[in-house]
Amino acid sequence: MSVSASLSGANDLSISNAVGSNIFNLMVVAGLCAVFCAIPVSSETIKRDFPISIIAAIMLALFGWTGSTVGHIEGLILLAVFAGFLFLMVRSAIRARNNSTEIEEYSVLPIWKCALYLIGGIAAIAVGGKMVVDSATDIAKHFGMSENLIGMTIVAFGTSLPELVTSIVAARKKETDMAMGNVIGSNIFNLLFVLGIAASISPIGFTEKNIIDVAVLIGVSLLVLILCAPKKRISRPLGAFMVVIYAAYTVYLLYRENVIGG
Repeated sequence: MSVSASLSGANDLSISNAVGSNIFNLMVVAGLCAVFCAIPVSSETIKRDFPISIIAAIMLALFGWTGSTVGHIEGLILLAVFAGFLFLMVRSAIRARNNSTEIEEYSVLPIWKCALYLIGGIAAIAVGGKMVVDSATDIAKHFGMSENLIGMTIVAFGTSLPELVTSIVAARKKETDMAMGNVIGSNIFNLLFVLGIAASISPIGFTEKNIIDVAVLIGVSLLVLILCAPKKRISRPLGAFMVVIYAAYTVYLLYRENVIGG
């Protein structure tokens, strides 16, 4: 969606969608999942993935703060950091496989079917992303709402909806072992790869509101990390607390854009 927004010239949606989606993933997807069933958080997620997601958000904030834009060079830097993260992930997976004594069975799909699924998925994302960006922009203009607000709320919710449904179903089935890792991994992907690609295609403007939103992302990420690290899990009360924080932040967004209380 952020890449589609960048191509369409709706740059406010690029940053706000990625940041809004990350806040939604962390506070609502993980929070609601924990409400159904406490989520275990692995040591790797706490020691490696969480800090990298926070560093990525700090990098984005610094780029926006110093230049009021995330340009081609900054986009390439984000992509380079993502490549480094990907290298760490692959190396960790290889080590885990070599140290594992279990024999796992895999069903290998034919190459043509893999290619068909890949091309079809990319095409669906491209078309769907353009439709969402265009529709969200039209809604914003019709109701006099800013693209930033639409990106932080409606588009971010739409982007994260599949992950929300999947996580809740997994939580109800008590299959939450990888839930937090998936959320943090998705957030890293959004900030480093998605915004990296978008900025490499077309420089993305960075407003004061964007800086506030990224600061909120950094703050809630640090808060959740500090609260879940001691017991390596997100408890039900903590999950409910996270959802309440997101609800309060949404009210703030509506107030900031004069939708309420204006």
